[in-house]
Amino acid sequence: MDAAWPAPDRHDAGGWTFRAAEGVTQRANSIWPRSEQYGGDQCSDDLPGLLREARAWYRSRSLPVIFQVFDTPAASGLHELLDAEGFTRQSETLVMTRSAVDARIPAGATPEVELSTEPSGEWLRVWWEVDGRGGEDSLAVAETILKGCPSVYALVRDGDGRASAVGRLALPGGSGQGGLYCMATLPAARRQGFAAAILQSLLRAGNERGVDGFWLLVTAANRGAQQLYGKAGFREAGRYLYRQERPQRALTGC
Repeated sequence: MDAAWPAPDRHDAGGWTFRAAEGVTQRANSIWPRSEQYGGDQCSDDLPGLLREARAWYRSRSLPVIFQVFDTPAASGLHELLDAEGFTRQSETLVMTRSAVDARIPAGATPEVELSTEPSGEWLRVWWEVDGRGGEDSLAVAETILKGCPSVYALVRDGDGRASAVGRLALPGGSGQGGLYCMATLPAARRQGFAAAILQSLLRAGNERGVDGFWLLVTAANRGAQQLYGKAGFREAGRYLYRQERPQRALTGC
């Protein structure tokens, strides 16, 4: 997941990875506390010291301190510290997975889906109109994040030929896994089966490239998307949430 959405600015400290991308998306501007996710020898006995280091690193970049923390027993100590420090809890997110051998990929999906290995200007426009926050400078940073990992980009047009829905399959090297990101449909084009067609097309693209399995991320509040992914064979495999200090500036995107 980290390799599929790579922050261009990063620093490792005591089992934590600090990530920054000029404030574009929470994920790319958050701390990944690997030690608290997995446990083991990387766990630090000095969580307050690591938090002080994190605050200094993010403040030097004029960014708030945000953690992406999984809901696991290994992270309980970190959650207790963040509770005591007044960090908010927000954006609870489900990690859903499915096997590449799952048979639920219907044949002959319509409408036609265009696939490419680079995000076109039309693809970026649709995604940014739905999920983006900020202007052209922020979009340029987001494009850098997207291109930091080999990917397949899917686009569907409406009956008048206008780009209306998009999606991305990230293919981080060496993992054997594919991650579905940037599923977005313009409001006027919803309820026409575009998202399902894109999902099916990207699953096929992953299978053709030898992917062993797939994951995706969806907010706990988005029941409609969860139903769509459930019909395609995805099941919840874990959850995380963001813990945020009082922000110094607004962050953009998901």
